[in-house]
Amino acid sequence: MADDYPDVRDVTGAVPGPDGSPRCPWGLGPPVYTAYHDQEWGRPLHGEAALFERISLEAFQAGLSWLTILRKRDAFRAAFGGFDPQVVAGFDADDEARLLADAGIVRNRAKVSATIANARAVLALPEPLSDLLWSFAPTEPGPVPRTLAEVPAVTPASTAMAKTLRARGFRFVGPTTAYALMQAAGMVNDHVAGCAYRDCGPAGGG
Repeated sequence: MADDYPDVRDVTGAVPGPDGSPRCPWGLGPPVYTAYHDQEWGRPLHGEAALFERISLEAFQAGLSWLTILRKRDAFRAAFGGFDPQVVAGFDADDEARLLADAGIVRNRAKVSATIANARAVLALPEPLSDLLWSFAPTEPGPVPRTLAEVPAVTPASTAMAKTLRARGFRFVGPTTAYALMQAAGMVNDHVAGCAYRDCGPAGGG
């Protein structure tokens, strides 16, 4: 998230928002960003559709800002059948053409194709997707970052997750994307010191 707002990477600690609640500096962006920061990011997330959505959106985000993805999220959900892997796995060439003509989403052929392939990979897993992804969550919490510059982009756990996912047939899941997924799904907690949302509960799952 810090890469969307590089000017706040070195801000120390949380920053009070208009409502007085201290937040990670990036959480003071546009309202859609603030809502995502407050209600979802860093909260433990389970559920096949919910986690498949996160994998898919993180892949689509590669090379773009997360804000762009958030603003298109409803369109993505509509286009990809609510990110139900059973539905997406059944997409054919006509569906792919439909997606590439949909101005509401990111029209990238490789990413669209990867999302369909990833849905099929989910169905082929011998274990639930949630169990596989959460097996890479650290058993002990890491140090609390004081600034966004202290938040890593890649870790040994995310590298191991990416390697395993690729071996299971997933695409567009490099170590950086895997770590972003770990952050988004609450497998790690990278809210900065003093953020009022560091200790919030689960976001729920689909």
